[in-house]
Amino acid sequence: MATTSSTACLYTIIVYIFFCFVLTQSAPESALIKEIPGFSGVLPSKHYAGYVTVDESHGRNLYYYFIASERNPSEDPLVLWLNGGPGCSSFDGFIYEHGPFNFEKAKTDESLPQLHLNLYSWSKVSNIIYLDSPAGVGFSYSKNQSDYKTGDLKTAADTHTFLLKWFELYPEFLSNPFFIAGESYAGIYVPTLASEVVKGIEVGTKPILNFKGYLVGNGVTDDEIDGNALVPFAHGMGLISDDLYEGECRGNYYKPLSQNCESKLAKVDENIAGLNIYNILEPCYHGSDPITTSNIRLPSSFRKLGETEKPLPVRKRMFGRAWPLRAPVRDGIVPTWPQLLNGENVPCTDDEVANVWLNNEAVRKAIHTANESVVSSWELCTDKITFYHDAGSMIKYHKNLTTRGYRALIYSGDHDLCVPYTGSEAWTRSMGYKIVDEWRPWISNRQVAGYTQGYEYNLTFLTVKGSGHTVPEYKPQEALDLYSRFLAGKPL
Repeated sequence: MATTSSTACLYTIIVYIFFCFVLTQSAPESALIKEIPGFSGVLPSKHYAGYVTVDESHGRNLYYYFIASERNPSEDPLVLWLNGGPGCSSFDGFIYEHGPFNFEKAKTDESLPQLHLNLYSWSKVSNIIYLDSPAGVGFSYSKNQSDYKTGDLKTAADTHTFLLKWFELYPEFLSNPFFIAGESYAGIYVPTLASEVVKGIEVGTKPILNFKGYLVGNGVTDDEIDGNALVPFAHGMGLISDDLYEGECRGNYYKPLSQNCESKLAKVDENIAGLNIYNILEPCYHGSDPITTSNIRLPSSFRKLGETEKPLPVRKRMFGRAWPLRAPVRDGIVPTWPQLLNGENVPCTDDEVANVWLNNEAVRKAIHTANESVVSSWELCTDKITFYHDAGSMIKYHKNLTTRGYRALIYSGDHDLCVPYTGSEAWTRSMGYKIVDEWRPWISNRQVAGYTQGYEYNLTFLTVKGSGHTVPEYKPQEALDLYSRFLAGKPL
């Protein structure tokens, strides 16, 4: 009996030690990034990258790049970041928005961009995963071509599978507060994924994620509300006349009911055709011609609009962050930028830095991407996938999540013409929640950084003054400020 008891005791100790090891083991050593081509300094935290297989039978693999927090990785929140498109890589956020580096354009055709530490990286205050999703986007791929026909619901399910498997690889982060964030078409990705996560939590799917809430920047949400948002925005910004605004459409711009209304909308399109729709304050980038204002007499305050400390000029690039201006936003196939333009150049764009760096052989080897025989080249936005919008309006998702107690921050750069703040303001108001924090300015660096309104059920709407579609790119300091406060549960 004593022997049996001793054996059982020993077995219990062994099992206990095993589980302690599993729960405290460090991230997989094979995923650790040991050097970053183009960067000559010392990384302030550990970087990891690799693949998670979300479907063994199809060989469907999603690529991630993970950065441990520069502050306190064991306790700081963990955030999954998703760019939109659909069909756009989350390296967009990594390179151009809130990643660990600022990228300086290469001085010669043969050299790599030079990387400098980003003072306003979101990894200053959080652990962050950049995910290429769905398969076929960025460095993610499938061995079964049928997987490149996908949509909202399948993407959410795959990303949830990714998360469950990722936490098995990195179990030490399971107790960290977990948030989901994204912008543009990720206005669909984020709430649909969050709903999958919550379903998993409620049925006890292991591992149990410590999900706390989500952030959406300039996100598409509801086809009718978003479709009706552009004309009021354009009028409020002085881009169209009173006559065009108050004319035949009577507030119904998304589904015009008369020929006269359609004619007015055509004139609206003509009036705004020459603008950078992602930020009406910024110039359009046309080919390789330099943009100069040195001989133009402008107030210094105007010349500084969109100014950034980053070495790479803001808004000399933009590509397919959302459904393009006045493109269909209805259920069914969502055309990607390459499909819409039939190979023609996209206006106001230059993505040279990302393409040069991510298609460099040394970079790809360093960050553990698939071989070129599997993923031939990296593209910011791909036409490889056929994508269906099959989740409908996001309002029902937001209601379900917020009434369950999950925190939500809906923020908008207030000079974005592609997904105007007027739409986000309208749909958050349409939820019917009681206002608990009336419209007021919010402050960053002792300046008015925008305006915010808080609702019950932890729903907050916020604008970022002078920013375009990609807030962290235009206003990196303000973006880090709102991000940090939200994650910490502090007032904005």
